[in-house]
Amino acid sequence: MISRTASVALAAAALLGVGTASAAVVQPQPAPATPPIAAPVDTPYPGGVIRLNVDATDLAHAIMTVHEVVPVAVAGPMVLQLPRWLPGNHAPSGSIDKLAGLIITADGKRIEWKRDLVDVFSFHVDVPAGAKALDLNFQFLSPVSTREGRVVMTPEMLNVEWDNVALYPAGYFTRDIQIQPTVKLPDGWTPATALETDTVAGPVFTYKTTTFNTLVDSPLDAGKYLEKFDLDPGGPARVTLDVIADRPSELVAKPEQIAKHAALVQQAYKLFASHHYDHYDFLFSLSDRMGGAGLEHHQSSEDGTSPKYFMDWDKSPAGRDLLAHEYTHSWNGKFRRPADLWTPSFNVPMRDSLLWVYEGQTQYWGYVLAARSGLLSKQEALDAIAMTAAQYDTRVGRSWRAMVDTTNDPIIAQRRPLSWLSWQRSEDYYSEGQLIWLDADTLIREKTGGKKSLDDFAAAFFGVDSGSFVTHPYTFDDVVAGLNAVMPNDWAGFLHQRLDGHGPGAPLDGVARGGYKLVYTDEPTAYFKSAEMGRKVTNLMYSIGFVVNKDALLTEVQWDGPAFKAGLTEGQTIVAINGQAYDADYLKEAIKTAKGGGGPIDLLVKNKDEFTTVHVDYHDGPRYPRFERVAGAPARLDDILAARK
Repeated sequence: MISRTASVALAAAALLGVGTASAAVVQPQPAPATPPIAAPVDTPYPGGVIRLNVDATDLAHAIMTVHEVVPVAVAGPMVLQLPRWLPGNHAPSGSIDKLAGLIITADGKRIEWKRDLVDVFSFHVDVPAGAKALDLNFQFLSPVSTREGRVVMTPEMLNVEWDNVALYPAGYFTRDIQIQPTVKLPDGWTPATALETDTVAGPVFTYKTTTFNTLVDSPLDAGKYLEKFDLDPGGPARVTLDVIADRPSELVAKPEQIAKHAALVQQAYKLFASHHYDHYDFLFSLSDRMGGAGLEHHQSSEDGTSPKYFMDWDKSPAGRDLLAHEYTHSWNGKFRRPADLWTPSFNVPMRDSLLWVYEGQTQYWGYVLAARSGLLSKQEALDAIAMTAAQYDTRVGRSWRAMVDTTNDPIIAQRRPLSWLSWQRSEDYYSEGQLIWLDADTLIREKTGGKKSLDDFAAAFFGVDSGSFVTHPYTFDDVVAGLNAVMPNDWAGFLHQRLDGHGPGAPLDGVARGGYKLVYTDEPTAYFKSAEMGRKVTNLMYSIGFVVNKDALLTEVQWDGPAFKAGLTEGQTIVAINGQAYDADYLKEAIKTAKGGGGPIDLLVKNKDEFTTVHVDYHDGPRYPRFERVAGAPARLDDILAARK
């Protein structure tokens, strides 16, 4: 043992840089780097066609059982990967945590696999000499509750996203890997997918061989109750609304409702002057059991909403832009895609810098096409955009965080709940991007005297090579060039000012140039009420400064608003208002009564096991956003929302 005196002396010598080698302090060094996985190359996978068999009949346990046969050309080291970076999610959101039971064999003999220490979505195997194929058996343990993720298997319906149930060989572009999928469904169920059917044997459906990237881009819905509506009979390509529901009664649609969906197809063709599919399927699930969805694909989309979509048509306009949004993605996002977002395989990282085009302009066209087709009335569309304008005009987080930085949020937050949304910001490129494109559209219309518009940009930019499925990447400079081709302007400066700026407030020039202004009134619009009903909340963000759900739980608090200043936070429960038990209507009445100093707003709040009475100093009354027409100003926004002839 070294004495205390000797240890002090050694430490002093080390500090002074003197002493013998035996006295030197050995500092840690990094372990050797894990060998990198081979980068994908653009050459055909030499093994041949992968055979994928998915048994989706275990509804009781919500388990999909997978048998996959991966042919191999040579013996030796091989890496198999589960897709990690998923298109449409813009993030490394693959479901590796739900893959279980993986056993790999060759010629009946088990082969041990080893997970990569860096990329945990990758499995290393040694292919034995003489082996012609690897047999993979595993399960996809789909969520049985929303606590674990989106529920995709119920007693009435299911959703197969192939990235959850297929491994692929590393080292190749996924467009160079051939695969033939087969799925076994519960007896009597009907599937819907953009994949082309090869054979059907009872409940077993085999689809034609396709590329791995096309497979992942072609999910499948199936269920007991499914109705198909042809939205474009005799058109250039089949477009089908595949509606699947919890109950047969929820499939009943009025002819005028289907006509509005058919009009969506025609209005999209008029806007984009093209199509980039040989058939298209809206995989439309109406359910309160299977998780909702909104995910784009090139020749289909996953769209999930309330089971009463058709039944409560007049009472629930909020969210009826969903199909228009996802359909637009066939042009913007799938056919034309940001160059730094396109990747050769699903395990190469994506970069999301242009999501304000990919998602932001799609959000814009989603509302416009919904209005032009009649899925939303003009007034409903105006009220929806007014809600967006108010939400982002009060997004105080812009003071420290530019909107363009929110394009990183799919990777940073991956849509996990945030405590202070108005301060942190989250994927604002969607709806603030929508306001930027409204700004651009009205500017073009103003400067050209109505002769040009953003419609001209859409037709030229997204309409090239009609009928082609081959992705055309684009850059920031390509977007600027496309805008300049419609109307010369400093578009780079225009965009940077709005993308990189810090306000104050949202970019609302497009609203003013469109002939409207954002105002606040004592009563909510019908659309605002519909949005509250859909979310099961009471939205008081523009008055007292919070959103409270049906269980009296605060789900959002406006940063630096009245409730914030009173000490309220997300996650607290309102027990009573001014001494009376909580009721949403009574809370709104208390806000009215307190206007101009007419009464208190005292809230008894439960925070975990503690109860506190909080006084909220707010006296401006109810405030709900809407647009007000500016007298004498050209109604350009009305023109934008009008159907194309």
